[in-house]
Amino acid sequence: MQAALLLVRHPATILRILLSCAAALTLVSCSRSLDRADLVLLNGAEPETVDPAVITGQPEGRIAYALYEGLTAYDETGTARPGVAERWDLSTDGRTYTFHLRSNARWSNGDPVTSTDFLRSWQRTLRPETAAEYSYQLHYIRNAKAYNEGRIKDFAEVGLKAPDAHTLVVTLENPTPFWIDLCAFSTLLPVHIPSVEKYEKAGQSFTRPGRLIGNGAFVLTEWRLFDRIRLTKNPLYWNADHVGMRTIDVLPAAKPMTAFNFYATGAADLLMDKGLAPSMLMEELKHRPDFHAAPFLGNYFVRFNCTRKPFNDPRVRLAFSLVVDKPYLTEKITRAGEPPAHSLVPPDTAGYQPPHGPARDPERARKLLAEAGYPGGSGFPLVYYLYKGDSELDQSIGVELQSTFQRELGIRIQLTQQEWKVYLNSLSSLDYDLCRSTWVGDYKDPNTFLDMFVTNGGNNRTGWSAPRYDTLIAQAAAELDPVKRFAVFHEAESLLLNDAPLCPLFYYVGIQFYDPARLGGVAANVIDEHPLKNMYWKQRPPAASGSSLRAP
Repeated sequence: MQAALLLVRHPATILRILLSCAAALTLVSCSRSLDRADLVLLNGAEPETVDPAVITGQPEGRIAYALYEGLTAYDETGTARPGVAERWDLSTDGRTYTFHLRSNARWSNGDPVTSTDFLRSWQRTLRPETAAEYSYQLHYIRNAKAYNEGRIKDFAEVGLKAPDAHTLVVTLENPTPFWIDLCAFSTLLPVHIPSVEKYEKAGQSFTRPGRLIGNGAFVLTEWRLFDRIRLTKNPLYWNADHVGMRTIDVLPAAKPMTAFNFYATGAADLLMDKGLAPSMLMEELKHRPDFHAAPFLGNYFVRFNCTRKPFNDPRVRLAFSLVVDKPYLTEKITRAGEPPAHSLVPPDTAGYQPPHGPARDPERARKLLAEAGYPGGSGFPLVYYLYKGDSELDQSIGVELQSTFQRELGIRIQLTQQEWKVYLNSLSSLDYDLCRSTWVGDYKDPNTFLDMFVTNGGNNRTGWSAPRYDTLIAQAAAELDPVKRFAVFHEAESLLLNDAPLCPLFYYVGIQFYDPARLGGVAANVIDEHPLKNMYWKQRPPAASGSSLRAP
C-alpha cells in the first residue's frame, strides 16, 4: 500500500528512482548492445504473425509495412503515396482504377513484383478457408464479398484483371473515396505466392527468417521469440537508396515499466506503442522534450457479448454504459490528455461530425436495469471483464469499471486477464462477457469505424446484429454525395450508440518517446502510422548509453 501511495503522490520521485536504478537493466540487455542495430524500437506485445492476410494488431502491422509494400504506401505523415504502383488512372464513373506498377519493383529473392502477385495475394485473403478477419477490406471490389462468402466460386468474376505484368485493373462495387488509402493497408499487402504455397504445402510457416520473401524496404533476418526481431535493409527494394537504417531491432515489451526502462537506459531508441507509456508517471513524463503526443483516429471502448445473457438485452448494455465516468478515467488513470469519448468515430474524421451518444445518467441506468429484471443488481449473474494481462493501464481501467458497476448498479464483476494471442482468440470466438477493446482507423474516413459492426463483420466481435444498421452502411457505400453520405453515417452511428453493443471510453492520443534532435522521419499523424523505412538519424546516439534527455 505504501509503495502504491508513493506512486500516486510522488511520481517525480519514483521516476528519479526508476532512472537511477535503471543501470541494472543495462546488464540484462548487454547481449543486445553487443550486436546493436542501427535503430532499436519498442513495439508492444510479441507479434502474433506477419502474414498480411491474417494480421489484426497494430504491432504486427508495423513490422509488415517494413517487410512488404502495397500498391500505395504510407509516408511519415500517414498519407498514402505511390508504392509498387508508380501511378494510376480512375474511370469517369469513379469505379475502375488502373494501376501501373514499377518495372524495378523486386521481391527480396530477385523475382519481379507483378500485377498477378497482387491478384493472387488478394484471392488468398478472400478465400473462405483463409478465414481472414479483415477480408472485408477487399469487399469494395466487385463480387469480392460474394467470393469471400462462397456464393461465387469462379475468381474470374471478381473485379480484378492483370492484362500484363505491370498493369492491375481494379473495378469496385461503388465509388470509394478512401480506396487509395486502403491500398496501403496491411490486409492488401502482397505476398510471394510461390514461397507461401511451398511452405504451407510442407506444413511450415512462410513467415520465418530464411523463408519469408518480401518486397518491402527490409527483410526478416532474425526472430527470437520474446527477445527481438531483426530487420535488415533490402538491397533489392526499388527505393533502397532512400532507406535510412541498415538494421532495425524490434523488441517486444508488453509492460510499460519494462518498456520505459529499456528506453531510459538507451537499450532502445524509440518507444512508439500507445500502451507503453507508464500511466502512473504520465504527469511527469509529458513535460519532457522526448515525449511526443498527438490525437489520432483511435478509440478505447468496452465491447459487450450480445450473444450471452444478460448482455443480449440492450437495456443491460445501456445501463452499464450510462454509469461510466469517462472524464475520471482520462484525468486520473490515462493522464495523457485523451478526450473522453461520446461516440465511436472520433470528431472531425475527414470532416464528419459524429452524434453524441447517451450522456452519463446513473439514475436512468438503474431504471433500465430494473426493467430488465435486475432491480438494484438483484439476481444479476456473475460476469467477467476481459482485458490484456500484460497491460497495467487496462488493469487500472478494469478496476475502476469494477468499482463503478458495484457502486452505481449493485453489480459485482470479476476481472480476468489473458495473454495477447489468447485474448484475441477469445474476442474472435465470442468467449467473453464484456471486454476491453480498441480500434485504430485504417484510413481517414468514418467508414473505418462503422463498417466493422455490420452483421457477421470480421471485426464485429460482439455478435450484435441490426438489419437497419446493415442497410445504412450499405446505403452509405453507394452514396456519391458526401453530405448525404455523412448524414447516413450519422443515423447509423446513433443507432449503434443507443443499442449499445459497445461503450466508448476515450479517444486515443498517439504517444512516442524519442530524441527529436537525433531521430528524424517520425511525425504525428491521424492514423498513427510511422513507417520504419522513413526513419533516419540526424545524429547517431551513443550506443546503449542513454542520452541527456533520458534523465530528468
